[in-house]
Amino acid sequence: MSEILALKTARSGTKLRIGFLRLTDSAPAIVAQEFGYFADEGVDAELLEEPSWANIADKLAYGFLDAAVIVPPLAFAIALGSRGISQKLIIPCNISMGGNTITLARDLAMRVREVAAKDRISTPMALAACLAGREQPLALGVVHAFSTHNLLLRYWLATAGLQADRDVRLSVVPPARAVEALQSGQIAGFCAGAPWGEIAARAGAGINVATSDDVWRAAPEKAFAVRSSWAEENPEGLKGAIRALVRAAQFCDAPENASYTGALLSRQKYLGVDSHAILSSLPGGAIAASNLSRFWRGAATFPWRSHALWFLRQMARWDLIGELDQEALAARVYRSDLYRAAVAPMGLSVPLADTKSEGAHNTAWQLDAAPAPIAMGPDSFCDSAIFEAAPAPISF
Repeated sequence: MSEILALKTARSGTKLRIGFLRLTDSAPAIVAQEFGYFADEGVDAELLEEPSWANIADKLAYGFLDAAVIVPPLAFAIALGSRGISQKLIIPCNISMGGNTITLARDLAMRVREVAAKDRISTPMALAACLAGREQPLALGVVHAFSTHNLLLRYWLATAGLQADRDVRLSVVPPARAVEALQSGQIAGFCAGAPWGEIAARAGAGINVATSDDVWRAAPEKAFAVRSSWAEENPEGLKGAIRALVRAAQFCDAPENASYTGALLSRQKYLGVDSHAILSSLPGGAIAASNLSRFWRGAATFPWRSHALWFLRQMARWDLIGELDQEALAARVYRSDLYRAAVAPMGLSVPLADTKSEGAHNTAWQLDAAPAPIAMGPDSFCDSAIFEAAPAPISF
């Protein structure tokens, strides 16, 4: 009897409960589960769909989830105890880049576009012009205070001198509720991940006026966050989970796989929406799409410490965190050493540094990596800023 039990345990693999939201960039975790990549790597994964980022955060903090596909600023907030109980987390793998839209109510969006075209000014400058003389701040939704969406939207608005709590009022709306909130007039726009901007457009409720790429052309989006205690107790399971997600990322990034990936994500237990709305943000899913999620190309799965530091700098800029040693926190949470340990044996190229200049490239470029360089795309910011993170020693 004990031998049978031992055999069943060996076959089941390391148990890993992963939380996710109904978003296109949950695709790598879903593909890794459905295609058996987790199982191949000895990981018994269970995907748990959650209704909001607050649920994800609470369940990670209290141990009801072992890991999650998460917005990185929220991982820092959990690690710092900024929204409740503190829980040590690590990010050993990134999940996606891009994929967000800034969506405005249809009438407002049309006015903004008209002003931008007539005066030959940027979209945020046109929005500022439309808001001039307004007595009450414009209500806009973000998916969480500690989210990439909040930081990107604030950055975009700031290029036109618009400030939260003065010109706009930001409120938290879970991504799957954003379209409903827009239709009911609770908000006049939102920043959320795919496919919700596309769904708002299809419903005639809103128009997408900007994307992640309009703010930062290589904006990191979702990451794979793991409770530190689980990672320490399951080092081989962690390596297996990273490898499974990398394999899935390669599949999701291949244009020829878009239709299958869209159909898979559209299932009720995952996103539960029309696959055509999902396809608009998948590589190969739409012609000349401007709002693509990237999962593999451009070192999309690498946990860049410079990304971590950019998030922390912006969180401090908007008073979401206080004074702290940002470099030390970034190094504790973003674990490129664990990524290299898991991925290098696969024969795939991994970056030779943990940081890079963010925003310094307007055209394609080559990243130093082993065993071969990695082709990278433009990574410029909308205000032409360049963010330099202090270089850190490489840990293999």
